Amino acid sequence: MPAEWILALTVAAAAAAFVVIWLGIRRTSRRRMGAGPADPAPTPVLPDQRVVFILNPVKNGATEARRQVEAACEAAGWSPPLVLETTPDDPGHGQAKRALEERADVVIAGGGDGTIRVVASELSGTQVPMGVLPLGTGNLLARNLGLEPSALQANINVALHGVIRKIDTADITLENEATGVRVEDSFLVIAGIGVDADVLADTRDDLKRRFGWVAYSEAGVRHLAGQRKRVMVSIDGGPAQLRKVRSILLANCGKLPAGIDFIPTAEIDDGEIDIVVLSPRSVVGWLWIAAKTLVRHTAPIPVIEYHRGRTVRITAHDPMGTQLDGDPSGPVTSLTVEVRPRSLAVRTESIPSADSAGPAA
Repeated sequence: MPAEWILALTVAAAAAAFVVIWLGIRRTSRRRMGAGPADPAPTPVLPDQRVVFILNPVKNGATEARRQVEAACEAAGWSPPLVLETTPDDPGHGQAKRALEERADVVIAGGGDGTIRVVASELSGTQVPMGVLPLGTGNLLARNLGLEPSALQANINVALHGVIRKIDTADITLENEATGVRVEDSFLVIAGIGVDADVLADTRDDLKRRFGWVAYSEAGVRHLAGQRKRVMVSIDGGPAQLRKVRSILLANCGKLPAGIDFIPTAEIDDGEIDIVVLSPRSVVGWLWIAAKTLVRHTAPIPVIEYHRGRTVRITAHDPMGTQLDGDPSGPVTSLTVEVRPRSLAVRTESIPSADSAGPAA
């Protein structure tokens, strides 16, 4: 085989591996649950419920989702849902606050991971449950809750009639010493600093519309090569340790597609963040990470580290890009993460039997 072909295949394999790792880490929780029944919603025993549906109208299937949510409420004998659409100026904060003012019994977030994350940030700490209606590219939280993104009717049924499960959220403070910018935000599934954020920022929107999550591979190929960067990492207030990294992922939950454990200890309600430090020097390092992941090899390798904690602080020598649940969040020189155990109520099909073992909210 010509050397050029070998090089091309190696780069392609590494790019695919990185994309699978980055997306897969955010996919299914350790105990996968079913996507929910496909039959129409059963007649509930609950009285009339006040349903608020916060919808991103530009997502594919948004119109059909609205129609089916309205039909499901009518079939249940409930009042029509209050539908609030997000806008470029307000991706869901104001709509979620209004839902609380309206004393909603359930707030359904319909859209991509960004919409769901924003709505959750306002509902976190309240007793109002959130239903998840995935309409985006990655649909990260939905997958981690065991929902099948393509099963619209089943997901509506779970959002309206499912059981309540308490899950963790994470508060994050992003600071850029060079610009003086300081932002407080939150995430549900995974935040990252380094090359994963660079890939997200450089992925073309037209490719995402045409090819879905596969579009990230094009940007992934362009960012495989690169220098590691110096960061200091402190966990739970411990002494800061120097690392040279390509990326650090801060995961609230994470299994790879097909049930492959990338972060075996990650749980969405365990009160801790799993910290994954990726430090490959070259394409070979990315292939090493991919091989470890795909064959489920438990032995440690020097290009990847796993840690856990309730608080994490990362300080970068130079500004580095960041992302929150797949949304680019700008360059920072430091970030701080703190877990809020079981602070968000979500509607799911069922609750894992070990759910009660975690920390209380």
